[in-house]
Amino acid sequence: MTRAPRVVAAAILLALALSACRSSPDVAAYVGDARVTVAELERAVDERLRDDDIAQFAAADPAGYTRQVLGYLVDRELVAAVAEKYDVAVGDDAVQARIEELIGDQDADDAYAELAQQGISRADVTENIRQQLVLAELGEIEAPDEEELRERYDEMRDDLAGLEFGVITAPDQAQAEAVLAELTADPAAYPAVAARYEGSATLPELVRGDPGEIVPVLAEQLEAAPPGSGFVQPLEAAGGVVVGFSNGEVTPSFEQARPELEAQAEADAQEEVAARVAEVRDDVDVRVNPRYGVLDDDGQLVPGGDGVVELLDGPEDASGSAPGD
Repeated sequence: MTRAPRVVAAAILLALALSACRSSPDVAAYVGDARVTVAELERAVDERLRDDDIAQFAAADPAGYTRQVLGYLVDRELVAAVAEKYDVAVGDDAVQARIEELIGDQDADDAYAELAQQGISRADVTENIRQQLVLAELGEIEAPDEEELRERYDEMRDDLAGLEFGVITAPDQAQAEAVLAELTADPAAYPAVAARYEGSATLPELVRGDPGEIVPVLAEQLEAAPPGSGFVQPLEAAGGVVVGFSNGEVTPSFEQARPELEAQAEADAQEEVAARVAEVRDDVDVRVNPRYGVLDDDGQLVPGGDGVVELLDGPEDASGSAPGD
């Protein structure tokens, strides 16, 4: 990969340089000062096509596969720029350990063969895992510690409160009424009672949230039920007689809310990582030769353009010549 220093040039000199170079369209993409040449892209595609499974996958859409590989190469440079900006490094041992963890008990050759059928080479796997670990490491910068989690809990305490309810489906009316009586006498027994009626129409534990999103057909009755009470209703779609039980509005303790707090913190961290990647993408000004496609709003390489080969407006070298001259 060749890197050239960015030099601010007069508009007229830039225009002349580009005009002179349009007959030498040797750049597939620019990622800041880094460039992916057409020759490099062709080599990358050819290397992958040596695998019969990849070759079979690529044969269905050769242009699409070339675009797929170019997307890999662009992502490699982009994440390298992110890692450099935020001083994040991931070693080979960490990458290999993560790959082994993901493969688990599956035969490695079988796992790679399955990926090859999607046009993904072993080298692609290694690079993709490295990128994931770089972004995960970047996300750790935003991950809250115990104190921050407790602060988050205090701030969100009111928002965490919600209706706690359960749904158990019994095979007949008599059993459903017995279930309701048991839950009314001892709401804490809900998990044990639900386990006796395990199935797709039974919630294994009391849940806290909006019934309209979880069990819309029972939402009105659950919201109307006084705390510690419920109802019995035959429901053909559930395959039996449904017992709805409401524990009323509940505010979870910190420990009860911890999984939710951690999940929200992780989502916030991922959002921050995505924002940082987008910022770097904007800073380095990723550009792709229209011959291969265009970048969508999410930075993904998709089909586009008219197939005409053009030389990209790449960074000039110190002599004022554009790459490709």
